[in-house]
Amino acid sequence: MARPREFDADAVLESATRVFWTKGFENTSLDDLCAATGLNRSSLYASFGAKRDLYLSALARYEDGSAARIAAAIEGKPVREGVRDFLEALIDSIVAGPGRRGCFIGNCAAELGRLDSGAAARVRRSLARIETAFRDALTEAQMRGELSRESDPTALARFLTAGIQGLRLVGKVNPDRTVLNDIARTIVRCLA
Repeated sequence: MARPREFDADAVLESATRVFWTKGFENTSLDDLCAATGLNRSSLYASFGAKRDLYLSALARYEDGSAARIAAAIEGKPVREGVRDFLEALIDSIVAGPGRRGCFIGNCAAELGRLDSGAAARVRRSLARIETAFRDALTEAQMRGELSRESDPTALARFLTAGIQGLRLVGKVNPDRTVLNDIARTIVRCLA
């Protein structure tokens, strides 16, 4: 009979996510993961599979949080205000330091996207989910008259998804609030 798990799998996944997000896939060792999670190698393997499996699970967890943060920021507000609030919080995180790790999804795309078809597929699903969160909000905003009838919510959602990735990338190397605010203001102005 198998022993029951004696750890919180969600907490372990959160710890692994932080390590992968900070160090990347290649630079994260099993020793790093064991130290961060408090589990030994055999427990990690038994619960989460190989390092790559754990990485993709961490990416999926991050995606859940990203989609939830976007929805929370824009829900119940005029769309421009919600997007502006989301971008301001993102910029605050970048300037304060934690956000300089960039976007875990973008980091995965840069590190593994060309070489690992499974990771590339996970990134595409993650970006599509973020795009959907924006598209749904933009479609509702259009129905409320906040966006012109000529606006294409799908194209705008894709633009917002790409714009946020770009903002996070710039923030990794230039966390200057003035620069980041300029980018954010331009993104919001495009919501017409």
